[in-house]
Amino acid sequence: MINKTFTAPAIVTAFPHVWRESWPDARYVGDDDVLDLREGAHDLVIHCLGLHWANDPVGQLIQCRRALRPDGLSLTLAFGGQTLNELRSVLGQAEIDITGGLSPRVAPMGEIRDLGALLQRAGLALPVADSMPLTVSYGSALTLMRDLRAMGETNALTDRLRKPTRRAVLLRAAELYADTYGDADGRIPATFEIIALTGWAPDAGQQQPLRPGSAAARLADALGTREKRLSD
Repeated sequence: MINKTFTAPAIVTAFPHVWRESWPDARYVGDDDVLDLREGAHDLVIHCLGLHWANDPVGQLIQCRRALRPDGLSLTLAFGGQTLNELRSVLGQAEIDITGGLSPRVAPMGEIRDLGALLQRAGLALPVADSMPLTVSYGSALTLMRDLRAMGETNALTDRLRKPTRRAVLLRAAELYADTYGDADGRIPATFEIIALTGWAPDAGQQQPLRPGSAAARLADALGTREKRLSD
């Protein structure tokens, strides 16, 4: 969608094999706290679905920014706040029903406005944040949980329950999931909200904001309405 050819891409991912066929010449970097990226070495850095695990999310974006040449593109894909909202809801309700208590189980993830603000904090120009909800269908909540474990997306919260979850809690959660969200075929949906964060390394040739007060046309004229002045 971007009318530009990139010649020196870098991809930050824990799963490089997913990307190699499409991007055989890219540099692949693990999503560690300190990214193995050289300053000013790339014209494109893709940070793929690892930001929610980062101890310092804005630090990750700053490192991506430093690795870019002028007018290079930073593209970050991150899970947003609506991710697994169904599972979060039923697990909480099931634990209350069975044990009378509640423990954190699904990590909180950033809302689009908060994630978009990280681009400016990282010093990226022309920042844009877009939300792309992806709904996946599963046979049951237990199948979803097994898939999350296979993805390496299990509970790593500091305040998580430190002993195995009671079987009754999991079965109650599966029951609530099916009753609340299940369809006529007995399948359940799971939402993954993917936030796309794009920003550019600053360059003199990029679009620049106009100086305040330099407008040559009135907004009221463009909207076809009358301007009402406010009293001092």
